Amino acid sequence: MTVLAWASAFVVIRGVGAHIGGGELALGRLLVGTALLSFLLIRRPWVRPNAREWLLIIVFGVAWFGAYNVALNIAEHTLDAGTTAMIVGIGPILIALGAGAFLGEGVPRWLAIGAGVAFGGVVLIGFGTGAAGLGNGIGMLWALGAAVTYAIGVLCQKKVMRRIPATQVTWLGCAIGAIVCLPFAGSLVTQLQVAPPEAIVGLVYLGAVPTALAFTTWGYALTTVPAGQLGVTTYVVPAIVIVLGWWAFGEIPTVLAIAGGALCLLGVAVSRRRSRAAVRSRDANALT
Repeated sequence: MTVLAWASAFVVIRGVGAHIGGGELALGRLLVGTALLSFLLIRRPWVRPNAREWLLIIVFGVAWFGAYNVALNIAEHTLDAGTTAMIVGIGPILIALGAGAFLGEGVPRWLAIGAGVAFGGVVLIGFGTGAAGLGNGIGMLWALGAAVTYAIGVLCQKKVMRRIPATQVTWLGCAIGAIVCLPFAGSLVTQLQVAPPEAIVGLVYLGAVPTALAFTTWGYALTTVPAGQLGVTTYVVPAIVIVLGWWAFGEIPTVLAIAGGALCLLGVAVSRRRSRAAVRSRDANALT
C-alpha cells in the first residue's frame, strides 16, 4: 500500500506542479494530511514524549515532511517523475547504512547483497530513461536533497517509535512539517484561486493517500520490520513510477528500464532472506 501510494505521488506531483509551486504544494498536502490523520487519534491514549523524543520528532517532521516534500516538488519542476524517483531511490542505501551505524541494526549479509542488486537496478533504470545524461544539475541536487532528508526522517522515526505509537508520531511529524511550510500560505491561497480543478483534486489526493494513508501504513510496517530492511523495499518505487508515467504521460519505458525494474524486485527479494544462523536463532527464541 505504501509503495503504490508513494509511487503515484511522483506522477501526481509532476502534473500538479505546473499550477502550484513546490513549497505551496507541500503546505497544502501537509494541511490535508494533518487534518485526516487527526481522526486516527480520536479515543487513543496520548503518550507524552520526553525531551529527547521531542527532538527526534521535530527533526523527523522538519526533515521528512517539510524539507523532503519541498525538495521533491521543486525537483520535479525540471525533472520527469521517473528520473526523480530514481535519484530519490538512493535513500534506502542511506537508511540501511544509518540504521547499522545509529540504530544498532547492523548490516546483514543478505541486506547488503540485496541493496547492491537493487541499486544496480536503479542505475539500469537511470541509463534506460536517460538519467545518465541529465542536463539540469539544480533539479538533480534538489532530488538528492530529498533522498538525504528522507533517510534522516526514517531513522529518527524508527528510534522514537520504540515507545510512542506510530499514529501519534506520524501526526506530529505531519503537523510540524505543515508549520515549517507556513511561509508559503499566502502564495498557496493565491495559486489555488487560479489553479484548475484537477490541480486542486491532485493536491487533496497527495494529502489523503500518499501522506495520511501511506505514512500510516509505513509507520505500522516500521514498528515490525528493521528500518534498513524496510527501506530497501522502496527500491520498487522507481519501477512503478516508470509504468505510471507511461500510462499518464505516454512515456514508454526502454528495455534497460524494464530490466532495471526487474532487478529492483530481485534485490528486494534477496534483502528479505536470512542466514541459516539467523533462522536457527529466531526459531530457538520462538521455542523459548
